[in-house]
Amino acid sequence: MPRTTPERPVDIEGVIPELSEYRGLGTRLHPRPGEPRPDQSSVGGPLLWPADEPWPMCTEPHKRRFGERIADVRLRRRILAEAWSRRPEPGRPEGPTDEEFETLRSLRRGRHAPWLADTDPIPLLPVAQLRTSEVPGLTLPDDADLLQVFWCPFNAHGEDRNIAVHLRWRNTTAVSDVLTEQPEPEVVGRAEYVPDPCLLHPEQVGEHQWGDLLPYSIRERLDEWEDWEDEDAVSYQSDLSIPPGWKVGGFAPWPLTGPQDVVCRCGQRMDLLLAVDSREWDRGTRSWVPVEDRHLADTEANTPTQVVVGRGGRLLIFVCAADWSHPNRVLVQ
Repeated sequence: MPRTTPERPVDIEGVIPELSEYRGLGTRLHPRPGEPRPDQSSVGGPLLWPADEPWPMCTEPHKRRFGERIADVRLRRRILAEAWSRRPEPGRPEGPTDEEFETLRSLRRGRHAPWLADTDPIPLLPVAQLRTSEVPGLTLPDDADLLQVFWCPFNAHGEDRNIAVHLRWRNTTAVSDVLTEQPEPEVVGRAEYVPDPCLLHPEQVGEHQWGDLLPYSIRERLDEWEDWEDEDAVSYQSDLSIPPGWKVGGFAPWPLTGPQDVVCRCGQRMDLLLAVDSREWDRGTRSWVPVEDRHLADTEANTPTQVVVGRGGRLLIFVCAADWSHPNRVLVQ
């Protein structure tokens, strides 16, 4: 089912025409639970990976023995999903049974991979696969038409002690034999770094620059326009600037740190490639709930991928505007 972003509650360019100079396009991915095929765009789905090509591995030294078994993560989610979907029977409370509770209690963090040294290569975890034919606005280097996003699911990389994002891009016509048994790590640092399989429903939408990056004259007029006394009033930042959820391109949001200059080591600016969001919407961004999901606005449908970044924010992945082979940068907002 396609997803349709409602018209914005206010035509802000009608109020402040100069904002038209700060208008852009991003593509909301609208991930929703499903069973994607290797040839489809997806989050957490199988990849179109050549059978004769080595799977990407994390070789950066860090502890990789302790965490949660990836099999336990999926078992816990399956038990809880089945438990809360059941209709309660007479005399039985809604939710997990006693037996299911015992199973859930047994799924604990621990030293589940004691054989792994800190330098042993471990498989990267697939996060997303995006086809240029299915995702408007996605452009890739050379003749590539497929982007594949991986990460090492441990907060242990770089100065920021974050997950490590790895990008691959390829031309789909060069893939004949697809790898069927795709590796994955035995243990992950956080269960929230394991995405549930989701189909995508890409939609290109208009957005406006983050408020703190607008000229002072425009910010001053926005301050005068906003109704600061009514918490339910339309807000530029929440309703008229940048949509929530997973998206490709467009403007970067900066709610945690404020705007940052994202510059490649070569000195060139870096562009936002992908925003990985913990929620598709929340109380402050309900105006962005797709028309088709309005009846689900007050449910947990806003967390389809089960991915949680930081304390519930967004992971922003930037690439060098001049050369994608330069290292990407990852920031949490």
